[in-house]
Amino acid sequence: MIKSTESKAQHGFTLIELMIVVAIIGILAAVAIPKFADMLRKSKEGATKGSLTNLRSALTIYISDNEGLVPQTYSASGDYTSGSLVTIMTPKYMEVIPTVKLGTYHNDSGAIRMVGPSNRASGQNDAGGWVYSSADGGAWFVNCSHTDTKNAYMTSW
Repeated sequence: MIKSTESKAQHGFTLIELMIVVAIIGILAAVAIPKFADMLRKSKEGATKGSLTNLRSALTIYISDNEGLVPQTYSASGDYTSGSLVTIMTPKYMEVIPTVKLGTYHNDSGAIRMVGPSNRASGQNDAGGWVYSSADGGAWFVNCSHTDTKNAYMTSW
């Protein structure tokens, strides 16, 4: 029997080639993961800005339906009731009060903090959710004192 002297071709990758591929994947992941987290934060901010626009639009429609009167959510004794505002706004002007999505700063919340003319400046307490002020023709704000991805305060949206 004659043995073949031809060399057999080896198939597969060497350890060095595999390590290079793993290193490249690691570098790509190190760059991509922070970008992905930033995209999630931006998407939550966009959803909250959209919800804020919806609230403001519903308020504008309410005001036009009621001959310029804004929803008054406080009594003479200074009691503030978010339930009355929810009753006023839903379901005629919007189906539900939307949720504020603030990412890592606060849990998602649909809570409403009510402020009247006397405490409008101190109405935001950074608890998440919304702030409604019946002063100055009615206004909706985000109840968060942190900055967004563009370093603008969320209370200024």
